[in-house]
This record gives sequence, C-alpha cells and structure tokens, in this order.
Amino acid sequence: MHAPSRRELKDTALAATIAGTIANLAVTATLGALARGQGKSPLQPINATSHFFEGPQAGKVKEADLRHTGTGFLTNHAASIFWALPLQLLISQSRQTTGRTVAGAALVSGLAALVDYGLMPKRLTPGWEHALPARSVAIGFGALAVGLAAGSLIARRMMGR
Repeated sequence: MHAPSRRELKDTALAATIAGTIANLAVTATLGALARGQGKSPLQPINATSHFFEGPQAGKVKEADLRHTGTGFLTNHAASIFWALPLQLLISQSRQTTGRTVAGAALVSGLAALVDYGLMPKRLTPGWEHALPARSVAIGFGALAVGLAAGSLIARRMMGR
C-alpha cells in the first residue's frame, strides 16, 4: 500500500462530497415521506436533528425555519459527507464494482447507525427518534446506504474513475 498523493486525496474528498450530498438528499426525502405517511410534517425529522441545540421539542416543529430546518439539514449534510469519506477510502482500495460499492455503502450505513444510536450520547444522535418511530429511523439509515451507493457511483462516473 502506498501513501496517497495529493491528487488522490483531493479526488477522495470530492467523491465523498458528491456521495454525501446525494445521500443527504436521499435521507431527507425518505424521512420526509415517512413523516408525511404518519400524518406529520415532512420537516419534522430534519428539524429534530437540531435537538442538540434546541432539545427534544425540535422534533415537534412543523414549519421551516433557519434555527431548526437550517441547522438540521446542514448537520445531516455534514454527517452524510463524514460517512461518505470512509466509504470512498474503502472502495478506492479495490477494483470498484457496483456490488462492492453497494456492499460498502451498506457496511458504512450500518456502522453509522451503530455509532449514532449505540455509542454517541443521546444529545448527539441524529434526533430522528424525536419525530419518528424506531422502524422509520432504521429506514432512514437504509436510505443513507442507498444514497451513499448511488452517490458513489455517480461520483465515479463524473470523475471518470
């Protein structure tokens, strides 16, 4: 194994940004649809992520505002890019195939769920549990896996990898 070049590091960071952005959009859309299906505002799960500043009542906020929606969306976006980075490092170590990318995305999403809800203090969880039941939270992590995989494949195509 060799030390990555500056170019390889930049490519990995760009791929993680692309994949993480697509993953965040997938998670946001999925959580919104799940909330709507349960008679809630589609913004509640994203607003709930601001619970680390606003407390658990953030999951009850139904309207869009910078304090809840902006904070929640940007926090989820940053977290999605964070989790896209180890995926990019993982898939760059072997011949990239769709199957390996999907498997890697599932592995990373499972790790994210374990860390977020098993190891992090309650105040630092994604907060989705303040707006949705556990089953919907699990589906949210499934959406993260799908978004990471799709985003990684799109990044690979965009970057000619």
